[in-house]
Amino acid sequence: MLDKFGGFRQLLEATPEKIISTPGIGIAKFAQLRATLELTERYLRAGFNRGEAITDPGLTRRYLKCKLGHYRREVFACMFLDNQHRLISYEELFFGTIDGASVHPREVVKRTLDNNAAAVIFAHNHPSGIAEPSQADQRITDRLKSALLLIDVRVLDHMIIGEGEVLSFAERGLL
Repeated sequence: MLDKFGGFRQLLEATPEKIISTPGIGIAKFAQLRATLELTERYLRAGFNRGEAITDPGLTRRYLKCKLGHYRREVFACMFLDNQHRLISYEELFFGTIDGASVHPREVVKRTLDNNAAAVIFAHNHPSGIAEPSQADQRITDRLKSALLLIDVRVLDHMIIGEGEVLSFAERGLL
């Protein structure tokens, strides 16, 4: 199936009709495939139980890749954290096209206040599969940091999800 669809990502993005049209795959096998994806997501989410601080960048990468890696358009998300860096909420805030999404600092600030967050981690995907940050990515990160600084909220990272890697602004010294 991976060969037929051109890889795992394409398999997950395929319509139910295309998957079911594969010889030997019926509705039951399709349901199993989707259940496997759901279980994987739940497993990764379990690493962010309310009582545990986010301290593992690798787990954060895997979680965000699972959440954003399958989109064929750009999606901007935010992990809202409390003072101890425990996950309060993960929210996908802005949906764009294949090469960009409009991110509005006012809305990010509003959602941050609504969640009573003390810190945030931004994330978005690059449907092209290349995780390198653009100048627009750097500009919006700087604007968001400035806006959140006014309300004493720390920006811990901005991660870009590509095909095979997740780039961290913090690790690159871009924050």
